[in-house]
Amino acid sequence: MIGTIIGFITGFFLTHKLFGALFGAFLGYFFYDRNQKSGARISGEELQQAQSLFFKTVFNLLGHIAKADGHISEMEVKLTEAYMDKMGLTPEHKREAIRLFKEGASADFNLQDALTTYRTLGERSPNLSQMLLVYLINLAMVDGGLDAKETEILQQVAAGIGFSRVAFEQLLRMVGAQNSFGGGRQTSKNDLALAYEALGVSPQTSDADIKKAYRKLMSQYHPDKLMGQGLPEDMIKAATERSQEIQAAYDLITKSRAG
Repeated sequence: MIGTIIGFITGFFLTHKLFGALFGAFLGYFFYDRNQKSGARISGEELQQAQSLFFKTVFNLLGHIAKADGHISEMEVKLTEAYMDKMGLTPEHKREAIRLFKEGASADFNLQDALTTYRTLGERSPNLSQMLLVYLINLAMVDGGLDAKETEILQQVAAGIGFSRVAFEQLLRMVGAQNSFGGGRQTSKNDLALAYEALGVSPQTSDADIKKAYRKLMSQYHPDKLMGQGLPEDMIKAATERSQEIQAAYDLITKSRAG
């Protein structure tokens, strides 16, 4: 919005015409506001701080969710460690992740304080916030599904980082459907309903709108873009896999419509 306003004023000042003002507003939006909304790249010390905060938030919240039912079972610990391995963490990062996980599972962990600390990064990088929720949803589902307490905490987290209830529930359905296309397995026409859900569309959606939804998702999970916003390099594997799952779902839809 700031870029649009400044562009409008500058354009009018230079040309003294409405067309010039509107053109200036367009340039202000295109070169400033659009980048702000999509999460502009950050660099240097600021990027390192963003990576550290994202890493800490992810594993603190994973621990908090795992403790949702009052205790963490041995099976949950093994599943969590396997999930960390799947992420592709370095040994050093894995040790730190386990420490942060235990910190989040402790009785004195304050969820609202953690969300407040993260919120500034999330407001600047909405794609990163979506990736945060994807990590949390996947871990919560790692034992086969979500229980009521896990769902409640996920809803609190989503609300705390700016997701509406409707947006969170749609993401929950999409992540579950996208997971069905993981592992490079062969798909069939029986998966078509899941493919539509994975893209957040329906069989009634036009080809053009399906392509638009697909491109938006691929942009949101683009590894380079996420790394530029603060996603640690050794956590990028999940974003890459998510992109592959979205691609598989889109390919199934386009193939079914071509036939």
